[in-house]
Amino acid sequence: MKIDQTDERILEALQTQGRLANQQLAENLGLSPASCWRRIRALEEGGVIQRYAALLDRKLLGLNLCTFVHVSLARHDKQNVTAFEAAIKNHPEVLECYATTGDADFMLRVVTRDIEAYDRFLENFMFTLPGLLQVKSNIALREIKFETKLPVTNRTT
Repeated sequence: MKIDQTDERILEALQTQGRLANQQLAENLGLSPASCWRRIRALEEGGVIQRYAALLDRKLLGLNLCTFVHVSLARHDKQNVTAFEAAIKNHPEVLECYATTGDADFMLRVVTRDIEAYDRFLENFMFTLPGLLQVKSNIALREIKFETKLPVTNRTT
């Protein structure tokens, strides 16, 4: 899908103010409401806009511990990797999971209430997964930057 500067401006605005009404968004960008709506619809249908969500403050919800987990698998066959990925996708504490290069095969971002909850996550879930070779945990001491907004206007073409 071809993204032009107007689309980029729409995406920037929606990432900052996702609840902005189409009328107000169109006014802010100097577009007609119909044109703005058509562009947003095309961005949704093209998969650029995947979904809309509210961003929550995890600490206000009592999710005080953020852990980065580096996982190495003992075997890298398709069945083992697929089983691991399926298990991870079904666990709500795992907010992100990436297949990586380097010392670990996967990196996860896990949030829990506290260290005891994280210990239960490891014991009752992670350590029960077949084919694990190693699990290393890095506890975040403080959050320096957390951003969900993608730099759509600063892309390299």
